Order: sequence, then C-alpha cells, then structure tokens
Amino acid sequence: MDFLDLEGMLSNLVSIGGQLLLLIIVYVIVAPIGRKAISKAMGHVAKRQKLNEGRKKTLENLLLNVFTYVLLFFFIVTFLGILGIPLAPVLAGAGIVGLAVGFGAQGLVSDIVTGFFILIEKQIDVDDYVTAGGHDGIVEELGLRTTQLRGFDGTLHFIPNRYIQAVNNHTRGNMRALVDMGIGYSENIDQAMEILQNVCDRFREDDRIKEGPDVVGVQSLGSSDVVLRVIAQTEKMLQWEVERDLRKAMKEALDDAGIEIPFPHRTIVQKETE
Repeated sequence: MDFLDLEGMLSNLVSIGGQLLLLIIVYVIVAPIGRKAISKAMGHVAKRQKLNEGRKKTLENLLLNVFTYVLLFFFIVTFLGILGIPLAPVLAGAGIVGLAVGFGAQGLVSDIVTGFFILIEKQIDVDDYVTAGGHDGIVEELGLRTTQLRGFDGTLHFIPNRYIQAVNNHTRGNMRALVDMGIGYSENIDQAMEILQNVCDRFREDDRIKEGPDVVGVQSLGSSDVVLRVIAQTEKMLQWEVERDLRKAMKEALDDAGIEIPFPHRTIVQKETE
C-alpha cells in the first residue's frame, strides 16, 4: 500500500511539474507575442486615427502595462489552480488585506485617479517637454501611478501623479524665440533696428521658423544700454537653437556696422593726498 501511495505521489508530482513547465512555456511565448501584437496594432490605429508619435507611445506603453498585469494575474491564478490551492479563500483573504491596505494607500488611489485624467484629457504625451510636479523635462513614460521626466542634465525624475497639480506643456503648437540686444545710448536706434531687421529677413526662409522674426522695438532702457527686442515663432523644441543663431548673427551685424554693444565699465578716481 505504501509503495502504491509513493508511486501515486511521484506520478502526481510529475503531472504537476509537467503542467507548471507547460504554463511557464506558454507564459514565455505569449508575453512577447502579445507585446508585439499590441505594438503592431497601435501602429495601425495611430496611422488610421492620425495620432502623433508621442500620443502613440503613450497609449502603447499604457496598453503594454495593462497587458503585463493581466497576464501575470492569470499566470498566478493558473499556478495556484495547478497546485490545488483553493482560490476562493485566497481571493477572500486578498480582499480583506486589500481593504486594510486601502485605508493606508490613499496616495496610491490618488496617483491612479490623477494619472487616469491626465491620460483622458491628453494633457501630456511621451516626448513632450513639460513642467510638472516641480520639475521640467522630456516625458519618457506616462503611467497611471507615476510620470517619468528626463531633465536636461540627464536626471530621470519619477513623479507620483498626485503631485502633478498643474501641467505646463511647452510643446503644444509653435514656440516663441525671444532675443534682446542692447546698444549704447549714443547709437542711432533707427539704424540699429534696421540692421537687426535685415538679419531677421535673412532668417525668414529658415524651416525652423514659422512666423517672423521681427524687431518689435525698444524693450527697455537699461543702466547703460537701450534694449531692442526680436521675436519669432518656431517649431517646438527649436526655440533655443533659433535664439542662439539669431543672437550670433545680430552681434556680427552690429559689429560690422560699428554699433557698440555696451559692457560694464568701471571708472576709478584716485584722490591725491598732501
């Protein structure tokens, strides 16, 4: 009888081991296939709905996360079923534990709710340049719990969504390039503006610029200079590049015309003593 029981136990263990091995193989095969299918389907949807690349990446990452969680849930449930562990007590216990944890996890719920509305309202997309939660940078990943921003110094910020009370999206529509140039008080303002406008006219054919640039006039009167302002509308994320190029070209044009760009001077008065 003991021999028969031992043989039955070994047979049962072999059967369970085979089922677990098959489950793992299925999981390993289904997971990458499912991810590829989601990526391919999102590519077709984005093309048909004319979604931009950032929105496509945002929705694709969200669907991949949901797929991973659902697949993991079914894997755990099937794993417990193969081992013969009753699911009802486990689920009931999980519900009680979840209720207890829920009272102390209100922040997590707030993260998910906030993340849901950020996604629905299309406030942020992947690759957008935003200011959120006290940080600014490029959105690398947008999830229901956290948002990841890559700062310009390379730092990756993980921001819980509940801390995103306001979002400043700097990549919706054209951006403004603004350049202030100072000239000396003794210089001819009209001549300087004409020179700067000539530089602006050369930049009008630049593909990065959508409108302008134009000299808008005297912006302010400084302690040692008259500040002239130039404004242009550029493609998103290219405003700083355009500002640098404009500033360089304007400096060279003013130098060629002999117009002084003032810099701080220091006058030293030496008092002679008897």
